[in-house]
Amino acid sequence: NLLTGRNMVERSSKFLFIVVGSVLFMLILYQYVAPGMMNFGSPHGYALEDDADLFPTPDPHYVKKYYFPIRALERTVDFEIKGDDVIVFLHIQKTGGTTFGRHLVQNVRLEVPCDCRPGQKKCTCYRPNRKETWLFSRFSTGWSCGLHADWTELTNCVPGVLNKKENRMKNQR
Repeated sequence: NLLTGRNMVERSSKFLFIVVGSVLFMLILYQYVAPGMMNFGSPHGYALEDDADLFPTPDPHYVKKYYFPIRALERTVDFEIKGDDVIVFLHIQKTGGTTFGRHLVQNVRLEVPCDCRPGQKKCTCYRPNRKETWLFSRFSTGWSCGLHADWTELTNCVPGVLNKKENRMKNQR
């Protein structure tokens, strides 16, 4: 009888361990699936809309360096693809620039889309009315100004490369 009693205690402690472990696992899982839904500090258990702070208190050690006026953020720029305007894509590493650059040559709906041939790294992006490039990027002209050229390098390099490529002097915007 003593062995049977010991087996019963072991079984019930294993069962209790499994139940408590399952409950804890479910609570942790629930917090990952629905974060912020349960608030144990609130008397009613859930955070009210008024209690929810969408923007946490800023770090007092963080100093905001750049202030952009609304007019700069919401400005519109007229780009004339049939004119002499050129888009210069400044590729910044580790920012999704490769994906965005591919989208510029492959997925933008244009009157004359860029010609991207299988096996070629560069696409030909001509204006609708003439054989001139409207896009200066690694996927249209290659690394013409060097690998990961910065703003200064592009500013000094792009006009010369485009004029040389199109065999004439132009003032592009």
